[in-house]
Amino acid sequence: MIVVSNTTPLVGLAAIRRFDLLEKLFGEIYIPRAVYHEAVIAGREAGGAKREVSRANWIKTVSIKDRLAAQVLLDEMDLGEAETIVLASEMKADWVLMDEKKGRRKLGKMGLRKIGTVGGSAHCEASRPLGERPPRASESETTRVQPKPDRDGCRLTICR
Repeated sequence: MIVVSNTTPLVGLAAIRRFDLLEKLFGEIYIPRAVYHEAVIAGREAGGAKREVSRANWIKTVSIKDRLAAQVLLDEMDLGEAETIVLASEMKADWVLMDEKKGRRKLGKMGLRKIGTVGGSAHCEASRPLGERPPRASESETTRVQPKPDRDGCRLTICR
C-alpha cells in the first residue's frame, strides 16, 4: 500500500504523542521534500514532529518529478500541500493523508483517496492496519483509531 502524507497529520499526531499510529496503520509513508522541510527544517520542536519525522526510518522523503504541476497548485495552496498532491499522483498512491480543505478538495477532483486526522485522546491503540478500504467503526469498540467516512473522504478519529 502506498501512502503519501502532508505535514499537518504528522504534526498533529506528534503533538498528541501518537506518531507511532502512522507506522502501525500504514507501515511505510512517503513525503515530498517540501513536507520534510516544513516538519523538520522549518519546524518547531515544541510539538515533537521535528524529532519524530527526522528519526522515523519508515518515512521516505521523495522528490517530485513534475515541478510545474506543483507551481500551478501554489495559486490554491502552500508548497507542502501542492507537492503532496503531485507526489501522490506520480506514485499512484492508495491513500493521501491530508487535513487541509483545499487540498482534500483537489485530491477528490483528481480521484485520489484521502484520509484526514481528527485528534482526540492520546490513550488509544491501532486495532489493525488500514487495508484497501477503511472499515466502519463498531460502536462496541471503545479504544481504537477509527477510520470514518466523511463527505469528502475518510478521517482517522482517535478516540477512547
